[in-house]
Amino acid sequence: MHRRFYDQRSRLIRDLSCGDKRVYLSLSVRRVDCWRCGAVKTERLEWLSELPSYTQRFAFLVGARCHDTPVKVVAEELKLDWHTVKELDKLYMTEQLRRAPAANPKVVGIDEISMGKGHTYRIVVSDLLEGRPIWFGGVDRSEASLDAFYAWLGPEKSKEIRLAVMDMWKAFRSSTLKPQNAPQATILYDKFHVLRHLQDAMDKVRKREYFRLSGPGRRFIKGQRFALLSRWRNLSYSGRKGLRLLFNANKRLYTAYLLKRRFFEN
Repeated sequence: MHRRFYDQRSRLIRDLSCGDKRVYLSLSVRRVDCWRCGAVKTERLEWLSELPSYTQRFAFLVGARCHDTPVKVVAEELKLDWHTVKELDKLYMTEQLRRAPAANPKVVGIDEISMGKGHTYRIVVSDLLEGRPIWFGGVDRSEASLDAFYAWLGPEKSKEIRLAVMDMWKAFRSSTLKPQNAPQATILYDKFHVLRHLQDAMDKVRKREYFRLSGPGRRFIKGQRFALLSRWRNLSYSGRKGLRLLFNANKRLYTAYLLKRRFFEN
């Protein structure tokens, strides 16, 4: 049981604005001492946010604005410090996570995000059918870090995953197909990463053909890198004309370009 302490602290609490006028609530917050631990504790008011200078509804307003507006813009509109807006946004997101239904994904998207400068990564897993992220964690983008997601999800729900969409990072595939994770899931590679590998392969063929030939045979290849890596429909008339001359002179590049173009069109 607590007993009331003798002093009170007055505070100004920012609440929702009224029109273009900022509104502050002036109140005294009591302090009480705990007979169990002997510590002096401040009275807890449920309508205050974790940042005690703001009400919960104001914090949630800020968080909702940050959903589709840069933090800097929200800070300028509400006359707040950038760091304050960021902390209020975190409170809003924490509450949204608390209210979100339990994850039970059938189709997951697995990706990594960079944390600041350098090669520091965290893994983000999303429920693609629900259209929402369900897990963020790990210490890098290794198998062990993705294993932590499947351990969090649990073996029963992991076995219900039908499709896992990811880039071509070997660690993600290896972790997903482990017997204790989701070996039944079909792996679907992100088209963006597949296209990047096709572009790299096309460029390697171009370089190999350039160094294989000598003299006049090189003149058709020189300066065609951009055209070879572009889609046919995006090329100008001169770009298409240059490629036709190149393809008449070099069948290997013509074959490589047709294979790349076929994948783009599919």
